Amino acid sequence: MSVVSLRTRVMLGAALWSLGLFVMAGHLSTAMMIHYPRTPFILHGIFAHAVLSSVVAVLCMILGFWQVKTGLSALHDLRSRLGGVRAGRERQIAGRYPAEVQPLVTDLNALLDHNERAVSRAVAKAGDLAHGLKTPLAVLSHEAERARVEGHHELAETIAEQVERMRRQMDYHLAQARAAASGATPGARCSVIASAEGLSRTLLRLHAGHGLAIDVRVAPDHTVRSHREDLDEMLGNLLDNACTWAKSRVAVESSVNGAGVVITVDDDGPGLDASMREAVLQRGVRADQIAPGSGLGLAIVRDLAELYGGSIALSDSPFGGLRARLQLPAC
Repeated sequence: MSVVSLRTRVMLGAALWSLGLFVMAGHLSTAMMIHYPRTPFILHGIFAHAVLSSVVAVLCMILGFWQVKTGLSALHDLRSRLGGVRAGRERQIAGRYPAEVQPLVTDLNALLDHNERAVSRAVAKAGDLAHGLKTPLAVLSHEAERARVEGHHELAETIAEQVERMRRQMDYHLAQARAAASGATPGARCSVIASAEGLSRTLLRLHAGHGLAIDVRVAPDHTVRSHREDLDEMLGNLLDNACTWAKSRVAVESSVNGAGVVITVDDDGPGLDASMREAVLQRGVRADQIAPGSGLGLAIVRDLAELYGGSIALSDSPFGGLRARLQLPAC
């Protein structure tokens, strides 16, 4: 069974109401013609009255439809503002609405505020947990270094490897918590070029001995729905991976694709076999199992991108290496 829209029902009701008034005016005119003498003067008056009634009825219909349209425009505005909240452009529903709608808007704003505060508390707890683990991990790292100095190289290597794995796991879950909060909290917005340029400077210093060049070609007006630290996490992993495998050249570019911004990171390294590209996006998988790390870098990028409603894909680069294509919703 099809559902008739509210606009259709209200407009139909207004039309029937106006039609009823018009019919009633016609009956009144007929009654006057029956009960009064048919003199030319009276007939002229009845005719004029009928014309006037018709004009008034038409005007009433026009004004009625206008009032209905004006009243329903508040619902259209509410829908538009809800879309803005969902897209992250607004934190709450602004504006004044009819008495029947305003209580709903007030309750929705209260719910959004409660949700934002609840998510903020959850992220704060996750941050406290991560901070609390840093000190024990630092102690373990110190013990590993002392064991290495004392000649226990195998023990030191095992402890250091496990400490690094715990740190990566901690960073992974903390990044997920931040992104989940960002996805649930409206207003997340970040400039792509600010993140790309900052990360490029840092990575050039880290890989200073490799003779790398990072070419940043990002439009200044490209912004995505993401907090800065989350975009840094995603783009930082992609750039670090590119710098690790590149021979001499890395490039990061941005473009608009529909309602999203596409960020591509290219390198001129050895590339990656097509059969491995989907696998390395899974948790714990590395293209080279000898390489250091726990294999969570690309998995973090994938999970963060999906939490924001985006995606990550790997393909061949025009430089001969690997291309990472990160797409995020635009702001």
